[in-house]
Amino acid sequence: MDSLFQHFRKDEQPFIEQVAGWMIDVEDRYTPKLTDFLDPRQRFIVTSVIGGSNDIQMAASGLFKDAERQRVLLYPSYYEVQKEDFQITVFELNYPTKFVTLQHPDILGSMMSIGLDRSKYGDIRIKGQQIQIAVADEVSAYLQANFTTAAKVKVHLEEVSSDSDFINVTEEWTEESHTVSSLRLDTVISSVYNISRQKAAALISGGKVKVNWTVQEQPAFELNESDMISSRGYGRVKMVEIEGRTKKDKIRLLIGRLENNK
Repeated sequence: MDSLFQHFRKDEQPFIEQVAGWMIDVEDRYTPKLTDFLDPRQRFIVTSVIGGSNDIQMAASGLFKDAERQRVLLYPSYYEVQKEDFQITVFELNYPTKFVTLQHPDILGSMMSIGLDRSKYGDIRIKGQQIQIAVADEVSAYLQANFTTAAKVKVHLEEVSSDSDFINVTEEWTEESHTVSSLRLDTVISSVYNISRQKAAALISGGKVKVNWTVQEQPAFELNESDMISSRGYGRVKMVEIEGRTKKDKIRLLIGRLENNK
């Protein structure tokens, strides 16, 4: 386990230990283990912890095509995975579209306000005024009964029973090069969003920046290759590659920028 820890940040170690505990459960009970919804970074960690194990396999699903947030099933090698194993319901949100257009923060904020953890919700898909939400089966009835308002308008959830009716969202990424003095979070954000270091630091300390889907409030936080950065109001970028240093000892970065966010 110590050799695995060295490849990840210290704040990720508790999750690594949790994954190891899941594996022990599968090995001891010889039955599948279903997780809550995990973001891509968490799923990468699960894959790394499992490694080349022949006894434990991994499958993931968020029901939506190319879902960002997915439930993971760890299972013994004998087990045949079925779609129903992931226990996910997709709801469509009905609301008075003539009077308001709901946005992602409106929906997520309202769902969190009824006392359920974010890990029980998958992707929130929006296409025009059509909104769909993936939810863990174990909380679907509670959500349907209690999620009745968003942005001060009444809402109603109806289950979407057919995969063909799910909202599909296409992500388009463009790549661009940047030269920075360091891999500090505020330095990189200043460059990729073309804002001052002071404004970048204010965004970070104000809790408006996430690294790998977790709020990061330290401007001096050191970024690594493959890190995903999202800043409220500025969009999402990915550290695709650290390409080396210039003659003036600056760091060359290849950045991916999401043009059409889900």
